[in-house]
Formats: sequence, C-alpha cells, structure tokens
Amino acid sequence: MRAVVQRVSRASVRVARQTVGAIERGFLVLLGVTHADGRAEADWLARKIAGLRVFEDGEGKMNLGLAEVCGAVLVVSQFTLYGDARRGRRPSFIAAARPEQAEPLVDYFAAQLRALGLPVETGRFGAAMEVELVNDGPMTLLLDTSSTSTSAEPPSGPLSRDAGR
Repeated sequence: MRAVVQRVSRASVRVARQTVGAIERGFLVLLGVTHADGRAEADWLARKIAGLRVFEDGEGKMNLGLAEVCGAVLVVSQFTLYGDARRGRRPSFIAAARPEQAEPLVDYFAAQLRALGLPVETGRFGAAMEVELVNDGPMTLLLDTSSTSTSAEPPSGPLSRDAGR
C-alpha cells in the first residue's frame, strides 16, 4: 500500500458536487493498493499513521499525534499512486490492484483507523472526486508498505498524550 499523508487544517471530498467527506484538523490520506497488499499491510499502515507525531506541541516541536490534537482522517482511494510514467507519455496503472481487491482493503484500512479511536471520513471508491485541502505546514509524507517489513510493527496500544514518551 502507498499513502500520501498530508497534515491539513481542513480537507473535503466531493462527488457530483456533493460533499461526501470532510474534516478539520488532521490528515488527508491518499491511499493506493497494489496486488500484493492484504490486511497485514492495511493494519500496519493504519497503526503507523495513527501513531505519527507530526503536530506541534507548546514548544513548536512536532511531538503530538492525531489523538492528542483531536484530529481526524479523510481517506481517499487513489489508484494513480501506482502509476508508472517511466516510459512513454501515458502512465501505466498495471501495478494498481483491481477494484474488487482494492475497495475492501480501503474500507478495512478506514475501519482500522476507527478501531484505533480516530474519527474517519472517506471519499467514494471509484467515483470521480474533487479533493480540496489546506495543507498545514506544508507537511506531507509518503508511506509505502513494500519498503518496510510489516512484521516490524509500529507501536500499538492506546493513542494518548502519554503514549510513546
């Protein structure tokens, strides 16, 4: 799985001019799924994102997580994260998982974030979406489960201000 994680002051997604998901402070996660992905990758990525400490504390240091700032997550499926434009002028999307594999994993990923106690909004899988955001920082991370071992688990447990200190 690939995720572009953007710290936002607000973000929303619309389908056919109707807002289907919106958050204030938190993360916009653009999520791509490839053929080899399964629940283990979704679990790892959800825990990693939920545990990121990229919000400023009282001293201006990126030391706080989503739960500590009462943040939310907007998850938007984006198969184009697996686009390959190395050859030619039109990208190939052969590395992206087919919808029947990707959609349940995107839903599972969002459910795992909710299970970690985070408010989660989503786009609409397969729809033409308009995503609007205000990137806070800017602070953007690219996470890719293929470049890590999902057996190297990110910290688990409650996401509280005292966790990880």
